[in-house]
Amino acid sequence: MRAATLPATAPTRRDGRVMAWGIPLLSLLIALATRPAGPAGAWSHLGPQWLFSAYFTTGYWLANRALWQWLLGRLPLATQTARRLWTLAGLAPLLATAATLALQLPLHWLLPQWFPLTPGSLASSAAFSLLPTAAVLTLYEAAYFFGQWQANQRRADQLAQAATQAQLDALARQLDPHFLFNSLNTLSALIEPTNEAAQHYVEGLADVYRYVLLARQHPTVPLTEELAFVRTYLALQQVRFGVALQASVEAGPAAPAGRVAPLSVQELVENALKHNEASRARPLRLRVLVGPDFVQVENTYQPRPAGLAPSTGTGLANLRQRYALLSASVPVVVVQADGVFTVTLPLLPA
Repeated sequence: MRAATLPATAPTRRDGRVMAWGIPLLSLLIALATRPAGPAGAWSHLGPQWLFSAYFTTGYWLANRALWQWLLGRLPLATQTARRLWTLAGLAPLLATAATLALQLPLHWLLPQWFPLTPGSLASSAAFSLLPTAAVLTLYEAAYFFGQWQANQRRADQLAQAATQAQLDALARQLDPHFLFNSLNTLSALIEPTNEAAQHYVEGLADVYRYVLLARQHPTVPLTEELAFVRTYLALQQVRFGVALQASVEAGPAAPAGRVAPLSVQELVENALKHNEASRARPLRLRVLVGPDFVQVENTYQPRPAGLAPSTGTGLANLRQRYALLSASVPVVVVQADGVFTVTLPLLPA
């Protein structure tokens, strides 16, 4: 699976307002800072000086804004910030030099005595242009960083609220864990020692319930633990369905060291069993496939007759939201084609 990139920040009305006051203010500050001494620096000359300063500032602003947005579209992630800044530091002087030449040419044709095209004059103007260049790039980078920080704060709050709600829902549905484990132990003791199948089934049921209780306490779990749980869960379902279920977990000799949302893979397996027909005549084929950066649950698409267990899509929507809140590199992908229903979950960082 290919890592997704975030879209570049598009121009907004806020950006327009920032330019509306930022360009005049920055150009005025530059005009005041560069006001020459003597008669040429009289306050009556400030208007034309400000006008020329605004001309150059507007050109530098738009050029650097375009450069920053272009780079942001290619290096948008937080992990790419250092690379983006170094690239800006390398390209900004080149852009400033090109912009200086492009902006000074029209003025040279109109006022050659004030805006000569000598190498010294161009070099001096290009060096000075680094001041508005640094100001513009710093402004946009700081605004983007602050926006990302706010988005991460909102995501963390939403994830905390979702986890709290999930815990409350789980508590509302669950029996006392000690009571259930004690009951399973009692049931295991009542089973005849020769009935190994029943013993294994009770032990598997206890392992499933234990994992559910422990996994709900964490935002993510190791993929290896989730796969071990899914194998146990499928073994229990295999006893129930028999030949009507043909399931496999294909993880290779060594599963990737990634993480997943707890119970997310099991939820997909459960949905496949819940919403599809599984019989001797039409066995349900279900496969869990692990790739280098994803885990995929695939099943034959054979919906149950209407009225038994219609799918509302809420489970998949909630799963997408969980992975979005966990800052997954790519979204959850759902594909239904050629009689096969496939859901692909991205692996989360270890």
